[in-house]
Amino acid sequence: MPTVTINGIECEFTPGDLVIEVADRNGIDIPRYCYHPGLSRPAQCRICLATFQAPNPRNDNKLEPMMGGKLLPTCVTECVDGMVVEMQSKKTIANQKAVMEFLLINHPLDCPVCDQAGECTLQDFSYQYGRGHSRFTDTKVVSPKKNLGDHIYMYSDRCIMCTRCVRFTEEVTGTSELMIDSRGDKSTIDIFPGEPINNPLASNVIDLCPVGSLLDKDFLFAQRVWFLKRTAGIDPFTSSGDNIWVEHNQGRVYRIKPRHNMDINTWWITDEVRYGWKFVHSDNRLVTPTRKEHGVQVDATWTRAYKQVIDTIRGASKTALVISPTLTTEEAYLLVRAVRSMNENISLFLGPVPTDGEDIEYPNPQAGKAFVQRAEKVPNKNGVKRVLDAVGGGYKEFDTFVRNASEFDAVVMTANFPSAWVTDDLVDALNGRKTILIDTTQSVLCDKADVVLPSSTFAEKSGTFENCTNIMQHFDQAIPNQHDSKSEGQIALDLIELANGGTLKEHAPGFGAQIVDEQPGQVPGASDSILLPRGELYDAKTIRNRMGEDFESLKIVGESVQDAAPEELVESDMELIEL
Repeated sequence: MPTVTINGIECEFTPGDLVIEVADRNGIDIPRYCYHPGLSRPAQCRICLATFQAPNPRNDNKLEPMMGGKLLPTCVTECVDGMVVEMQSKKTIANQKAVMEFLLINHPLDCPVCDQAGECTLQDFSYQYGRGHSRFTDTKVVSPKKNLGDHIYMYSDRCIMCTRCVRFTEEVTGTSELMIDSRGDKSTIDIFPGEPINNPLASNVIDLCPVGSLLDKDFLFAQRVWFLKRTAGIDPFTSSGDNIWVEHNQGRVYRIKPRHNMDINTWWITDEVRYGWKFVHSDNRLVTPTRKEHGVQVDATWTRAYKQVIDTIRGASKTALVISPTLTTEEAYLLVRAVRSMNENISLFLGPVPTDGEDIEYPNPQAGKAFVQRAEKVPNKNGVKRVLDAVGGGYKEFDTFVRNASEFDAVVMTANFPSAWVTDDLVDALNGRKTILIDTTQSVLCDKADVVLPSSTFAEKSGTFENCTNIMQHFDQAIPNQHDSKSEGQIALDLIELANGGTLKEHAPGFGAQIVDEQPGQVPGASDSILLPRGELYDAKTIRNRMGEDFESLKIVGESVQDAAPEELVESDMELIEL
């Protein structure tokens, strides 16, 4: 296989590979601003220039400087067998210092108040490749702040004209809202008049910006990034299965960002995925179990609420179990087991599957395939269907349940939708039925249900989602359960324990899924200290193995699921020390 030597390290490559791509695969640092693997390569920032030598076939393949020793950009230069690339030569280092000096000439000295501080490549490269002092003594060019769209705010004087954002709107979304206005040191990124950047993928330009120019209005001044911790997640709002990072601190989610996966979402996520998490900390969250007493909802302990659930299901001649496609595959399996442990005569239904229009495809040329915004607004319809098919008895769609709800004495309804989902038809269908509601937020059903059990959102649990193309992916719990909520999987395990004559225990901190490993600059959330009674502790991997043991057709879930990336701190150039 052909090889190229970069900074003294011999690396294999495939013909057509760029030097910067090979360096990235082999952990060799090459500074860059304009280059991004998902965009075209204008080679305009010039900080990635290096000296090149290559074998000369006209001179017995002896190594000779390419282009007479001229510096060449690694982001557009293809590898040649036997090529030698040097990023640490005197010419290369001098170029890096010059580029950094020019970029910082008009850059404001506002790092202490900049939201990008801690994850800014201008800071990093200034430290690694720049001069130790500034020789510029003239007045800096000052540019105005701009409101570019619903989610994007621009500090123009921080912009280094890498044009990543402009190329994204031209090449990936095809909407072309952004342009380069004016010339020379007066150049600035701007929107066309009356055309804000509000396309469904717009906020990806915030991630693309290598400096603190394009900022997220939602995250502005909310948290220092070096205190954030990020946990691997899967898109919980659509059927895409997009890979995401859930970034959090002190038991609270602060933002969601895309996680690179070339098989699914490449480098991007939609804005509906990025900003859909707000219901996690909504004032509308259910905080404690409730039950109906004398026609009025009253707070209840988990043990008392569980007792009423068991009595209701055991006393029913026919029970309906509606499993929401927002739940994980493991939770769907456990809920079926839990209800059947109390009453064998149950009918299974798939919960509502909301859709919004049609799938929308965006060009995304560098990935070689379109980026798709999915119209189906649930994450695990295929996973829940797989379980319902495997456990036997057949299942029916939600519309069928609404039409035939009068056949059932008791209904166990799960939801966990991020927005309003209850329809008038559903409310009418549940009138006169003993209803057990497992949900995350307040709705009209909470007042009508006999028992309401507060459940966890996607950020407070772990499990598996199967996307619209049948790819199974695992995600991890990011933050502790909010208030007195429990995951649907834990609720099911508790019910199984009690239905079989067992008792619930208050597990000490460290033995449950509520506690997260806090890092410097973080403190545990208040809910960490709450010891709720539990049966067997919910562990997604254990349940997947159990599913395969119980049903041959579910072995594929344990065998095919892709594990989540390990949890990590958000990378920062700020050294954390204990005081």
